[in-house]
Amino acid sequence: MVQPHPENHLVARIGWLRAAVLGANDGIISTASLMLGVAAVSSTGEVVVAGLAALVAGAMSMAAGEYVSVSSQADTENADLDRERRELAENPKFEEKELAQIYVGRGVEPQLALQVARQLMAKDALGAHARDELGISEAVAANPVQAAFASAASFASGAAPPLATAAIAPRELQAALICGVSLALLAVLGAIGARAGGASMLKPALRVAFWGALAMAVTAGVGALVGRTI
Repeated sequence: MVQPHPENHLVARIGWLRAAVLGANDGIISTASLMLGVAAVSSTGEVVVAGLAALVAGAMSMAAGEYVSVSSQADTENADLDRERRELAENPKFEEKELAQIYVGRGVEPQLALQVARQLMAKDALGAHARDELGISEAVAANPVQAAFASAASFASGAAPPLATAAIAPRELQAALICGVSLALLAVLGAIGARAGGASMLKPALRVAFWGALAMAVTAGVGALVGRTI
């Protein structure tokens, strides 16, 4: 008899990892970019206030947006599950054959596929159909509250270092230090996200740093341009 052994699959991290990486990345880029834009024409105090406002507003916006988005996904999943539950109650034999056909399409012999479908449905009919017909499982099911908290917390944690840098940096070095710290953090974030997802770290780190640098450069340029004309 084969002894079971615990396995930790990376797909189980998809729900929180996506929200966390997106939130932290957005926190760094949007807060640093806003402060660089303000720094082009304002004092240190105004830059810090702008950064603090960006942190609070961004965290709340990320939480609300993520909650609404993932709630919509959860509503769709629940609607599909409700329909599947009704179909199982009304016509279980058809659903059994439907599940067997899915396994046949994956390469299982028809007779064996029917036996597998029958045994799985005897244990958890809805779970079997949710997983193999609808593609819904516990690992990837939408969790709005988890996604909202992860997004808000990660946005705030990403926004905090550029904000702290702006608060303690000398005025003449403020913009350069905000930019340097933010780019370093973005590269580290890209590497960590890739590592947590089991992918190579170098390419994601460079990609995240490049787009962050572009966002900060554009925002700083717009801030300087507008500041001269107002």
